Amino acid sequence: MYGIHKKTTSAKISLLVIQIIYLIIVYWLILGHFDNFMISNINIMILIVFLRLNSMMFFWLPRGISFKEAIGNGLAFGLYYLGFPILAVFGNINMPMIVVGWILFILGSIINTTSELLRKPFKDDPNNKDKLYTGGLFKYAIHINYFGDVLWVTGLALATCNLWSLIIPIFLLLLFVFSYIPNADKYLKHHYGQSFVEYQRSTKELIPWVW
Repeated sequence: MYGIHKKTTSAKISLLVIQIIYLIIVYWLILGHFDNFMISNINIMILIVFLRLNSMMFFWLPRGISFKEAIGNGLAFGLYYLGFPILAVFGNINMPMIVVGWILFILGSIINTTSELLRKPFKDDPNNKDKLYTGGLFKYAIHINYFGDVLWVTGLALATCNLWSLIIPIFLLLLFVFSYIPNADKYLKHHYGQSFVEYQRSTKELIPWVW
């Protein structure tokens, strides 16, 4: 996840192919439900996710990814691209849930993408090599990009109008708290030393002003 600076095009293409397969499968599974408002609504959100994440992977933030990360992300995309549309088939239209879902989806997408894009110029500057970035949205939380992920996935879950969908963002949150964040912090402390220790002491981990 960290320290990969080469293009790793093959891993990215593999992840893209996996996503396309998911979209083909879900289109086939729910083909008879496309006149359903919630299914159409969820499909729009899934399309936005597909375009945003792949734009970041190939154009906006073309960092390298390992095959291990590609496989992990591929499994996560399976939950999003397959799970949410299928769960929406069994949901009952609830406009307040859909509206709140869209608000969280948009807010989370903005936080995730903006935090990464604001950090990019700092990382691209050779003068900042081996320097820890603590500006932009990252001054509010060390892993503010993960917080954005939790928000937009929760928004997708609510938009299905199926409360079982909330299992997915809850699982994602637990994965961040007990796996991704501890591993990331371990790497950052090793790589940046005292700079990260001081940053961690004065900054929340995931949720601004909370934790």
